[in-house]
Amino acid sequence: MPPAAPPSYSTVSGGFIADWLSALEPLCSAAQFRSLLERSDLSADQDQHSRVTLDQIVELYRLAAVETGDEMMGLWSRPIRPRALQHLLTSAREATTLPSALYRFSTFWNLLLDDYQFSLAESGATLTLQLNPKTKQSPQRFGHMLILKLAHGLTSWLARHEVPVREVAFAFSSPAFAEDYAVIFPAPVRFERDASAISFDLNSLRPVHPRGATDLDLFLTNAPRDWIFTKSQDHTQSLRVRGHLSQIGWEKADLNGTAQALNVTPRTLIRRLEADGTSFQAIKDGLRRDIAIRHLQVGRLTTEAVAHEVGFSSAANFHRAFRRWTGSTPGAYRRHTSARA
Repeated sequence: MPPAAPPSYSTVSGGFIADWLSALEPLCSAAQFRSLLERSDLSADQDQHSRVTLDQIVELYRLAAVETGDEMMGLWSRPIRPRALQHLLTSAREATTLPSALYRFSTFWNLLLDDYQFSLAESGATLTLQLNPKTKQSPQRFGHMLILKLAHGLTSWLARHEVPVREVAFAFSSPAFAEDYAVIFPAPVRFERDASAISFDLNSLRPVHPRGATDLDLFLTNAPRDWIFTKSQDHTQSLRVRGHLSQIGWEKADLNGTAQALNVTPRTLIRRLEADGTSFQAIKDGLRRDIAIRHLQVGRLTTEAVAHEVGFSSAANFHRAFRRWTGSTPGAYRRHTSARA
């Protein structure tokens, strides 16, 4: 049998979903909102210091889409009624090419959205799906991310592999949690553009592979996991480094060995990580943080044992680092997690 895949410790900043929570809360009673968060193991006060797992995002989406009756959960001015995603998939799977599937995607959403209109345009060898505002308003960051990722997830589903993306653009300033977009999109992400958009290389848009009713049902059952997290571990150089550290163990890894494993020179690796806005040490620290969070959530190890597991010589040093990472002490984080369980 092949070796088991290493555990996924990926998390994103709590700030990444804060816009979503602010849109979701008005759709619910106070009790219902609190219940959704508790069942997703989340808290209402998410910020850049807190960490959110991909499983928590998936669970909140599944619960909130059903209970609010809005498949986009307040992210757009008009509610997106139940079964909209099913109708979109039914239409798109009849497309004979990926560009025609994206055209069907754009026309579908143009029937539903009041404040935005999609356009699909070719320029040279590039195909760009752009979200154009019809009124002056501040972009809903999570909403723009989610709908562009749905376009990418849908084309990847039809192609039966993760479709390469040339670039993703957003019509808002780079947020404090900008690095989290690398977990979602397999491409450079740009901010402060005139409109939010996702671009593809036309030469990479291979033929559609027909999808049957069973495939459609499975895609809906797994939603949104299969279209949000298409293949996050391969998206950027920094995530490839993180994946390597996860496989061999962060404590065994050094810059030279990692560069060799990724077939680049140490200098090239440093330069590419700088382009991703990070460093080798920052990636190691981020992985240690997320491993510590996982242990504290599961609750099987003492705080002292967790400190040792992630390489701290003393619990005091671990406490200081954990507070710097999350804004909370390990004990307070564990108590808060236990209270929500």
